[in-house]
Amino acid sequence: MNIFAIGDVVGQEGCEFLRKTLPSFKKLKGIDFTIANGENSAAGNGITPFSAQHLFASGVDVITTGNHVYKRREVYDFLDSRGDIVRPANYNRNNPGRGFTVIDKGSVQIGVVNLAGVSYMEPAANPFETVDLILPELEKCRIILVDFHAEATAEKKALGFYLDSRVSAVFGTHTHVQTSDAKVLDGATAYITDLGMTGPEKSVLGIKPEIAVNRFKTGMPSRFETAQGRCIMCGCIFEIDEKTGRALSAESVCVE
Repeated sequence: MNIFAIGDVVGQEGCEFLRKTLPSFKKLKGIDFTIANGENSAAGNGITPFSAQHLFASGVDVITTGNHVYKRREVYDFLDSRGDIVRPANYNRNNPGRGFTVIDKGSVQIGVVNLAGVSYMEPAANPFETVDLILPELEKCRIILVDFHAEATAEKKALGFYLDSRVSAVFGTHTHVQTSDAKVLDGATAYITDLGMTGPEKSVLGIKPEIAVNRFKTGMPSRFETAQGRCIMCGCIFEIDEKTGRALSAESVCVE
């Protein structure tokens, strides 16, 4: 089974590029299942029901999120009502949404877990302890995928090794810069530290460069605006043995 995990989709520009690019890419690569991180898919930041539906209509099977998931109040009921969108499982259990889900693909059940890092991030429960509590609930899933939305590369790599042989793939999101370490670990778990971003290439994490430069230079708050121009779709293709859940390969991609 070929699984495509897509890096953070940024703003209307990222959503529109995904809609234009993803269907043909899935055909070209024989993609069977697609995950996208959508926590920045709404115009301005966060995720809304409208931006989530745009991702689903473009060919995404499951949406993961992260630290911006609650920026837009209109998405709260949507998070509770859908089984194909998840938020970090180590957030308060009474918050809207769910931290993991199971998607039935007929021949196989796929478990998708969303976790948030705690290094240089907002307070959250320990992601290592949280995933230990979740995995027994996914024992019927031969394929388990984990989106670790975290800042620190060391924290991401540590979780990759911690879950090696226990899940099919661990992929990092949040930093919007694709790393060059896609691989299959010794225990047959696919891993990449960060998938990268889907959105304007000439940008700072999807934001107009001049806005980011001014904020770093002056320290003054700035209203973020999504950059314009040529876009990219970054992510990673994981080839997973459907019968065993073991990863066979991991290939990072960046489509212009």
